[in-house]
Amino acid sequence: MLTRIARAAVGRPRLVVAVALLLMVLCGAIGATVHSHMKSGGFVTEDLESVQASLYLSEHFPGSEPNYVLAVTAEGGPDSPAARAAADAVVAKLDADPDVSGVQSYWTARPDLKQALRSEDGQRALILASIEGDDAELPDRAGKLSEELQVEDGPVTIKAGGLAAAFSDINTQISKDLILAEAIAIPITGLLLALVFGSVVAAALPVAIGLFAIAAALGILRVLTMVTDVSIFALNMTTALGLALAIDYSLFIVSRYREELAGGATPTAAVIRSIQTAGRTVVYSALVVALSLSALLVFPQYFFKSFAYAGIAVVAAATAAAVIVLPALLILVGDRINALDLRAPLRKLLRRPPPREKLPQQTFWYRLVTAVMKRPLPVALATTAFLLLLGSPFLGVQFGYPDDRSLPTDVASRSVGDILRTEFDADLASSATIVLPEFDGAPAELDAYARELSTVPEVPAVLSSEAVYSGGLRVAAGVPEMSDPQAGAYLSVGTRLDPYSDAGRAQLEALRAVPAPSDVLVTGPAALNQDSVTAITGKLPLAGALIAVATLILLFLFTGSVVLPVKALVLNMLSLAATFGAMVWIFQEGNLAGLLGFTATGTLNLAMPILMFALAFGASMDYEVFLLSRIREEWLAGPKTTEGNTEAVAMGVARTGRIFTAAALLMSVVFLGVATSGVSMMKLFGLGCALAVISDATVIRGLLAPALMRMMGRWNWWAPKPLVVLHNRFGLHENDDPTPAPAAAEPPRLDKASV
Repeated sequence: MLTRIARAAVGRPRLVVAVALLLMVLCGAIGATVHSHMKSGGFVTEDLESVQASLYLSEHFPGSEPNYVLAVTAEGGPDSPAARAAADAVVAKLDADPDVSGVQSYWTARPDLKQALRSEDGQRALILASIEGDDAELPDRAGKLSEELQVEDGPVTIKAGGLAAAFSDINTQISKDLILAEAIAIPITGLLLALVFGSVVAAALPVAIGLFAIAAALGILRVLTMVTDVSIFALNMTTALGLALAIDYSLFIVSRYREELAGGATPTAAVIRSIQTAGRTVVYSALVVALSLSALLVFPQYFFKSFAYAGIAVVAAATAAAVIVLPALLILVGDRINALDLRAPLRKLLRRPPPREKLPQQTFWYRLVTAVMKRPLPVALATTAFLLLLGSPFLGVQFGYPDDRSLPTDVASRSVGDILRTEFDADLASSATIVLPEFDGAPAELDAYARELSTVPEVPAVLSSEAVYSGGLRVAAGVPEMSDPQAGAYLSVGTRLDPYSDAGRAQLEALRAVPAPSDVLVTGPAALNQDSVTAITGKLPLAGALIAVATLILLFLFTGSVVLPVKALVLNMLSLAATFGAMVWIFQEGNLAGLLGFTATGTLNLAMPILMFALAFGASMDYEVFLLSRIREEWLAGPKTTEGNTEAVAMGVARTGRIFTAAALLMSVVFLGVATSGVSMMKLFGLGCALAVISDATVIRGLLAPALMRMMGRWNWWAPKPLVVLHNRFGLHENDDPTPAPAAAEPPRLDKASV
């Protein structure tokens, strides 16, 4: 199939390039407004208890869960005439908005709530409201309100915060970050490619394929928004994935094309051979990445599903561009692939002699791997211990739901969040709400329940339909009824704790443990976080098993061995464990927070490690497949002995080490572009994926993999008889290979050299 595709692209290259350009322009035009059609949530599903509670409140008690907070600061304090006039104007605008309910303010609140809406230093006061809408409508409506209501200068300033405003600011920040990430990644990758290839022409081809992938990603995301919910976080991640894979795949194919030309092949023969070998590797790699991403479909949250749909589509687009469009570009370029060598004027300027072509045995990689395989056991033990040490912080990981602290400190919703956490007796954005949907008892029962809840440590107050309680004491009376007795009841429970901390989780359990007069549902940040983490972790074993099984099957079909797929899986897990440990050390524990510009919250967003696992696992397998492809070629061409295996490993790494290291560097540049984001979740994702790719291409491929393959000797290529038959029938075999696939029917004998 790949041969037919290559011949078709070579036969009509101008038509292929013209169609590609048309598709690129079309996808770019379709995807230009994609960010405005994407959603900010997607971390929870409607079957969770906390979500059911929120839906109940929205239906029966509109406005009971404020998600929009305005912080009013005045030079003369909140009781000044200027502050009152500004607040009255804001409240009037909110009351007139049909999508806003439950408006409360310091200036209009009943006496028992008035103090809670004023800061401890008396300089600020709050206006609370609830904006209706789903994950797409909520940030859009909040953004429009904030543009109208916020005042940045003057004697009275007004800043918007709360969940709705934070979602709006995250959407805005991510859209800006995408432009910055691409502005950083594309020119840097182009420069690095020019240095790697020593040719502007050769470097331009992967960049062109990468631009096609970005346009395709935007168009695909826009189409997906028409048929399903798509997370705004997929915008940066999916475009970064498309760019990274397109450059990676193009690098592999262009490198093989130049190698074939250097061996005396004509441009046409070189293109076809490159697609048969490197192109085949690209297709297998793409299958691994796509199957890794498809495991995200087991999660019910649309946050994960949107990444699966978009990611698989973008991988397909990058692969198609690499095996269809790139051959057409190569045949048009022909022998000029090495034109415009940037290194020549640099060498002339520095008075350096022209480089001499090195044999594989003279390269750094050959010498390194040979040295490693002389002492395989110590290298394997030391490298494994080092990776496990890096991964050890992950044993103490804590997960938390994203909030305004994901944003930079100068963003309005983040500023309001910091004010609520530090200047008010109770953080109104972190309060728990206890819903009693079936309650139809006497008010005194609800009164007694609220009294008990108020005795839970670090609960400053509980608001019931009868009174306000603090420390088990009734501190305010005569409060108007808050609920219709026929529709149940609810209680607002204030807190002084971070809802995602250990203390916050313990407080939630203590609140649940208080005997209630009827069945209860609990919502609020702490409950929402606990419910979502439980729902997501319940699906992790299935997702992990699907990724593992798919990888083992594909690598078996690729190599004919049952040993190499298991080895690849174990090494990838080690690499990712080390990366996750580093992310806990950096982002959860706050090390390097000042340098990287984020606020540590003591937790990680659970969605990020899962996405990182799916993407980084696929990227790691990208290099594994590429490396094994060349090692297998050397093994097929050499003696089937322990010494032959050792030489095949050394030659395979020598021929590919420079290429996959360059590919890892280029891919890490793309992910580091994402890490420049002002949203800490995106920063974690970008930095984590970059570290995973770099460590895999250096520590794993340069040290641990050769050491293990040396110790296993001929066992690397072993498979039991039934699987040998299966591979001979369904496995990968090149049409022009003179030797059959090397799967040994019987286990090889152990000898001194293999140990």
